[in-house]
Amino acid sequence: MPQELTAESTSRTVQTPSGKIHINEAGEGHPLLLLHGSGPGATGWSNFGPNMTVLADDFRVIAADMPGWGQSDTVTPDERDHVTAALHLLDALGIEKAAFVGNSMGGATTLRFATEHPDRMSHLITMGAGSPGPVLFQPGDGPTEGLKILQKGYRDPSPAVMRELVDIMTFDPAFASDELVLQRSEAARARPDHLANFIAGMSRGRPWVDPAELAQVRVPALLFHGRDDRVVHFEHSLELVALIPDARLVLLNRCGHWAQLEHAEEFNRLVRDFVLNR
Repeated sequence: MPQELTAESTSRTVQTPSGKIHINEAGEGHPLLLLHGSGPGATGWSNFGPNMTVLADDFRVIAADMPGWGQSDTVTPDERDHVTAALHLLDALGIEKAAFVGNSMGGATTLRFATEHPDRMSHLITMGAGSPGPVLFQPGDGPTEGLKILQKGYRDPSPAVMRELVDIMTFDPAFASDELVLQRSEAARARPDHLANFIAGMSRGRPWVDPAELAQVRVPALLFHGRDDRVVHFEHSLELVALIPDARLVLLNRCGHWAQLEHAEEFNRLVRDFVLNR
């Protein structure tokens, strides 16, 4: 059995040109940079804590709180640039090339990083990432059901609203625990500066990668998506697997937006095999 890791035992901060970035780090070997989603109270640990215990047996695993989230420095909407922040973090940690593992917003950062700094990325792995093209199987105007709850959580990070958020992020209620609800609510309320800056940037939308640029990506890609994702519809990963030349897609039934938590054993096994053997 692998030794259980904790948020405290793996916690440290790294000073970078993008400000102070908090990380949870464990293990040795090829680096895996884990990038969380955009929900209120999201952190590297809350998105990937259970995965780190397993993956740290084979890799140097780094779960970052990106600027504007968790214990990292806050940023205004004008200052937010997670691609540059990820590059600065690699430099500060002395890492030449890493496998990127990005959930939702972290997936968007991973995709953009692959187009802008392909020489610093060994593998591209996403879960529940969006794509730049038009949608066919979900409403085309306005946010999805899940994104509406996510935005509501920034305006009201109470446990009651966090319960709504965690429920919609998962398919199986067993993963929407009271402990996770309270963890996310407390983390969000601890940083009102993060909440205010996210709200200020809501109307700007997300900078998508040009589809033509994704078609030029030569980094091997492994894409995960939940068939029951109510935040980002799985058709986005269908588009990504069509655009990225060296890509494969794992579509998981009975799975919401957090494939790495709801199907952790399969996720960890596939990521391990992909990074070690591809």
